[in-house]
Amino acid sequence: FGLLHFINFITGEKNNGFDVLYHNMKHGQISSKELTEFIRERSTIEETYARSMTKLAKSTGNFSQLGTFAPVWDVFKSSTEKLAGCHLELVRKLQELIKEVQRYVEEQAKAHKKTKEEVAPTLEAVQNIQTISQALQKSKENYNAKTLDQERLRKEGATQRDVDKAGVKAKKATETYKSYVEKYATAKSEFEHRMTETAQKFQDIEENHILQMKEIIRSYSQSVEETHALLGEVQNEFVRNIENTSEENLIQKLAETKGTGKERPGAKPRKRKPFGIPGRLFIFQNVPQVDAEGFCIRPEENENNILFADEDEPRKFHVEIKPVQPNNGMHQNRATIDELKASIGNIILSPSTSVRNLHPKQLRRCDTRGRQRHVRPFSPPKINASPPPPAPLARAESSSSLSSNASLSAGNTPTVGTSRGPSPVTLGSLDALPIAVAFTETVNAYFKGADPSKCIVKITGDMTLSFPMGIIKVFTTNPSPATLTFKLMNTSRLEQILPNQQLLHSDSSQSNSDCKGYCFNMQALMSYLRKVSEQNPSASYFNVDILKYQVLTDGILSTPLNLAVYWKCTPSTTDLRLDYRYNPDSMTSPGPLTNVQILVPVDGGVTGMQSIPNSVWNSEQNKCLWKLNDISDKVDNDGSGSLRAKFELSNGPSTPSTLAVQFMNEGSTLSGVDMELQGSGYRLSLIKKRFATGRYMADC
Repeated sequence: FGLLHFINFITGEKNNGFDVLYHNMKHGQISSKELTEFIRERSTIEETYARSMTKLAKSTGNFSQLGTFAPVWDVFKSSTEKLAGCHLELVRKLQELIKEVQRYVEEQAKAHKKTKEEVAPTLEAVQNIQTISQALQKSKENYNAKTLDQERLRKEGATQRDVDKAGVKAKKATETYKSYVEKYATAKSEFEHRMTETAQKFQDIEENHILQMKEIIRSYSQSVEETHALLGEVQNEFVRNIENTSEENLIQKLAETKGTGKERPGAKPRKRKPFGIPGRLFIFQNVPQVDAEGFCIRPEENENNILFADEDEPRKFHVEIKPVQPNNGMHQNRATIDELKASIGNIILSPSTSVRNLHPKQLRRCDTRGRQRHVRPFSPPKINASPPPPAPLARAESSSSLSSNASLSAGNTPTVGTSRGPSPVTLGSLDALPIAVAFTETVNAYFKGADPSKCIVKITGDMTLSFPMGIIKVFTTNPSPATLTFKLMNTSRLEQILPNQQLLHSDSSQSNSDCKGYCFNMQALMSYLRKVSEQNPSASYFNVDILKYQVLTDGILSTPLNLAVYWKCTPSTTDLRLDYRYNPDSMTSPGPLTNVQILVPVDGGVTGMQSIPNSVWNSEQNKCLWKLNDISDKVDNDGSGSLRAKFELSNGPSTPSTLAVQFMNEGSTLSGVDMELQGSGYRLSLIKKRFATGRYMADC
């Protein structure tokens, strides 16, 4: 966008430079409005395309859900929805850009109005010199004509009287011409002075206009470029998910969802601790019936019903496994899958660095006569809804190395272990460089009543590496360091793995059915570490997100804390009970659940509350909060217990709501994944493991 100097417009025939510059300024407004319309039309096209993609994604729900290929439609649906989301995000950015252009158009109009007022004297000078120029030209022509007439009469020998008469006219024409020459000189000086200032004003306006238009175009181009990058990520994720959806996995899913049992005939079933509270027995089935007061109707004592034994009776537990019925088996399985999608979210991992929020769910509640009432939105309390922060990695060494058995602190302060010797930075680039690794997992669960088959679980994890600041200096002195390679162990327990495509490459030579080999793109890693070190030169170590994964789950057996909640609602009171049981089998190295909190909203105008153990009532939010001691199999009742509360109401009855639980564990994971370094040049100084709740909820 080169600019001519507008001072060149001062001169020219008929002094029309001002008019040209002024109308050029007006054309700037037209260009701004036309650019607005162009962006708006692009936004409309993108929105139409996104809606079409969303419609296409929904259509996959109408496809056949039978056979081994059925789960692949979930991959198509998720990918298509993400593509639609990318285009909708571009629509949002373009709409914001349109607002910016419109603001500029308004500012431009104000600036033009102000400029028009400021250049009014220049316009007068232009009109004045144009008028004088015309008069000067006429007087010049008249002067030439009168002078020629006088000379002609003299040559032709006209009478002296005629010659003198012509001389008078020539003299008058000469004086008039001289006068206009002087006026023109004055007008020209004023015109040039005014026009010089005005030309600079117009040039400043045009320079600013072009810069603004270029900035708008840059923003437009960046938005489109970012969208194309996201589309590429979605496509790459789609390819990876299809590759990860192996024939073996599809057949295994079919066996898990349609099979009639996991035990071979004649094999002794594995014994598991029953989910029960001391003095009570729970035999689970689908949906318990309720009486007019909201309590479960006590059925006959047979093996298919929920029984409440007396406190003195011994514990009993019975589960009846029935063969899959061909008529309703698929319907029940489909309902379970739909619930999983609605409550816990799609199983496809997102390429973003944060774990996607869980989707809301629609539930139906029946009244006391058994009538499936109006659907209400499922809005669980927002307690720890975001994924837990990554496990705090140890400072990766400055003056000493970290031992592999360094303490796993729950705080955010880096933990330094015992020394193994001098710093690798001081030893030189040939020494093994220390790195630390952290596995952070998020467990999301939804418990519906006392039926374990209705428990929906999703577990995701993140793997992070930590590099010491000194490694930057080593990489600087050694531009071709040893390639960092590692194995991700116990991957047969994972459903999906999403590596950082910018930093990692798969290493098939190190992979098998239970581990995946990876090697770093060392140039990309060094470039990234140099960049973050420049941004934060005082940092002693840098964390790098390596990969994300989703864990294979087995319903309630994969949850660290089993839950069952019961409500009794009357117009004057609400009784609430939560039964919980610690499940060590869900963890690779069972450890205590810490920072345990239970939050439940209670409406109906609570005027009083009694609870065991003690809880806190928040009257502003209408929520009851329990904070419990650590839960493990080392405490009373092997980590099982109950929470009870009675609420007095002024405007009952209450509507049973969704109860939310949070807890965390330091030192263990639910997946059991691990890491092993391969080759030389690096050593693993610390491994940290933790898991915490995302959305962990229970309904009655």
